Amino acid sequence: MRICSLLPGATEVVAALGRSDDLVAVSHECDFPPEVRNKPVMVRALIDPERTSSHTIDDQVRATVQAGQQLYALDEAVFTRARPDLVITQNLCHVCAVTPDQLQRAISALPTPPRVMSLNPTCLDDILLDIEQIGDAIGSEVEADRMASALRARLNSLREQVARAQSRPKVVCIEWLDPLYVAGHWVPEMVTVAGGVDPLGSASRPSKQVTWAEILGSAPDVLVLMPCGFSIERTVRELNCLTARQGWASLPAVRNGKVFAVDAASYFSRPGPRLIEGVAILVALCHPAIFGETLPAGVQRIDLHNHSSHVTSMP
Repeated sequence: MRICSLLPGATEVVAALGRSDDLVAVSHECDFPPEVRNKPVMVRALIDPERTSSHTIDDQVRATVQAGQQLYALDEAVFTRARPDLVITQNLCHVCAVTPDQLQRAISALPTPPRVMSLNPTCLDDILLDIEQIGDAIGSEVEADRMASALRARLNSLREQVARAQSRPKVVCIEWLDPLYVAGHWVPEMVTVAGGVDPLGSASRPSKQVTWAEILGSAPDVLVLMPCGFSIERTVRELNCLTARQGWASLPAVRNGKVFAVDAASYFSRPGPRLIEGVAILVALCHPAIFGETLPAGVQRIDLHNHSSHVTSMP
């Protein structure tokens, strides 16, 4: 089978099911596992997030969408050469991928139209069901069922670990720094499973813009910085978007050293199997005693008392 994946999470699933060799083209964001990085890339972003500030990125995205223009370019030549039997895409967020119109135009140019699977998960259970759906589509039903079952067992184990916790800290997950957005969809559910309370995010609903006053009013015990598509290093470069705001030092999370930058792309932003490890990360941040006070991979503690810019690395 010849598979084109426009979704990093779906690419991870296909590879985890032992079908990496069947991937004939992927998106520019498909970077895990490492063996997929050499696959032909059929999508590129038209806005460079590495050289553009969060505020400017937001302005450019809004202007592009309002003008009815594209945020991503689909390389139709690569797509045509791939001759896919199956295309895995999504219709959840047009800021994250090529539009359905772009894809349909490319498909119409193929001599034989492929099957198109559109995934639109909004919660953890949806994501696990998508694993099974992908398995069914590529003839790896047994492996997919086994994988989904293992991830469900991992979630249940995490729930059991936090059941004995004495408190449920308030956790605010910031998905964009300027303007401020808090994470939605599956992230508030992840916080709940991890034994926390998300006072601003709405489970199974889109991420939403909030005011600084709302963040101050929520008085988070834990503040998790997870700008969509940013690495930890990229997030740290724009911390002044938060630290320069009035009242920053008064936040309980800042006073108690509970501000963290996380690898959002790997564990929070992308709907894929590694979201379950994202839940484990949140457990470690919400209830550190359960994990022996150590930080897991994919997390960096930010030490910003009194607006200091000192950043401490993970132990």
